[in-house]
Amino acid sequence: MDEINKSYMEQALIMAKKAYKREEVPVGAIIVRNGKVVSRAYNSREKKQNALHHAEILAINKACKKLKSFRLDDCEMYVTLEPCPMCSGAIINARLKKVYYGCPDLNYGCAGSKYNFLQDKTFEHLVDVEGGLLSEECSKLIKDFFIEIRKKKKDAKKISKQNSKCKN
Repeated sequence: MDEINKSYMEQALIMAKKAYKREEVPVGAIIVRNGKVVSRAYNSREKKQNALHHAEILAINKACKKLKSFRLDDCEMYVTLEPCPMCSGAIINARLKKVYYGCPDLNYGCAGSKYNFLQDKTFEHLVDVEGGLLSEECSKLIKDFFIEIRKKKKDAKKISKQNSKCKN
């Protein structure tokens, strides 16, 4: 992995950490054009209560507005988690040149793990894909997040039971 790609993925990780702090699934994405970051985003589904608020979708939306075009064919995306079906569809429709992702998503990944929409020749546009950039860091962030969420739920359940006993 070259230093430039590493630097961009580190920026995507910074976005993912912002999501983590806001109790969102920690996924961050950035879009780069000609060596410059065009947009940055992180998941905000929980806060916005909107299924479309994935980091990739938000980053694409910002890039389209900034560049005044839905065609992002000279842009690359760096995202901490392999894109899902919805995000892969948006990536194809935005005509991104390449996607770099951190860790695979074995449940929903559509850039090679479960499916590979981005390289499916039945679509008009193919997107180059490279996975595994800072994979360990990206994976650890997501695993830690879900461990913490499960612990909070377990603790809340325990407190709720204790409060029930006190009322009786």
